Amino acid sequence: MTYLKNVWYMAGWSDELGEQLLPRRMFDQPIVLYRKADGTVAALADRCPHRFAPLSLGTRMGDSLQCGYHGLTFDGTGQCVHNPFSDKIPTAAKVQGWATAERYDIIWLWGGNPENADQALIPDFSMIAISSTVKAVHGYTLIEAPYEFATDNLMDLSHIEFVHKGSFAGAGVIFAGTHQVTEEGNSLRSNWWMPGVKAPSHTAGVYPPDLICDHWLDMRWDAPASMHLEIGATPAGSPRDEGLIVQQCHIVTPASDTTAHYFWASTRTHDLDSAELDGFLRLLFGQAFDEEDKPMIKAAFENLEGQDFWEAKPLSLGIDAGGTRARRKLQAMLKTEPS
Repeated sequence: MTYLKNVWYMAGWSDELGEQLLPRRMFDQPIVLYRKADGTVAALADRCPHRFAPLSLGTRMGDSLQCGYHGLTFDGTGQCVHNPFSDKIPTAAKVQGWATAERYDIIWLWGGNPENADQALIPDFSMIAISSTVKAVHGYTLIEAPYEFATDNLMDLSHIEFVHKGSFAGAGVIFAGTHQVTEEGNSLRSNWWMPGVKAPSHTAGVYPPDLICDHWLDMRWDAPASMHLEIGATPAGSPRDEGLIVQQCHIVTPASDTTAHYFWASTRTHDLDSAELDGFLRLLFGQAFDEEDKPMIKAAFENLEGQDFWEAKPLSLGIDAGGTRARRKLQAMLKTEPS
């Protein structure tokens, strides 16, 4: 599979990386991440060029990594800086390094040449960053399918009533809504608008259950698979900004041709110190993503039995236009991306 290079990929949550080394396969390459003394993140190919041992099995030596097999030591750019057997460092003693950035409690990795890394292109997820007025719970699961299949799932939220019968389904409000997909530069928006419906589940405990609301699900997609979902409801006819809004991120990073990392987060602006609510939400999202989405996505991919997605001629229902447009946009970007 070919992957976009000149984009930012999510490598992990900030709190995943402390003193320890973090190995993570991304776009079919083994990568190891670690924090340097100044707190910034280094990312190197997780394969020593000598006998190919994972550097993640080695030891941090200041801001460098020492291979645990024969002791070659590499700095944060991937250049070998110490050969324990000689004062001479072989020309080939280096590994690939990637540019990183840390923003919104997320570690980002630039897929291409570090010299071209442009932090202005990091998708905006400021709405999920933890602050004195925002609490976020976040998590991770490994999807056993190519990352585009997870995008299909997220950009078409009509599946909620069928896949999420144990978690989010039940109200049926999606059938009362209208759906629209629009394009803004390299971003796509896949939005649902559901006016005049009973208070949706995310308002439980805040709105009376029989309150008539205007409800929306607004999804923004940025290549390759960074998605921001705004879940909102307001008393019917009231301005959106007076309503109850939950901000979520759903970011998918390809691990290999057949697996993907799925990172998610959900915010709230009430009961910020409630450990009980944190636990409930982790259980709810764990059920929704691990027990409901994940097996369905895996089964759909495996049911192609190796056939190409487009060659299988997927049926269009209109509501699935978000995922279709995202796939087409990725194809177009790959064709025009500079080498």
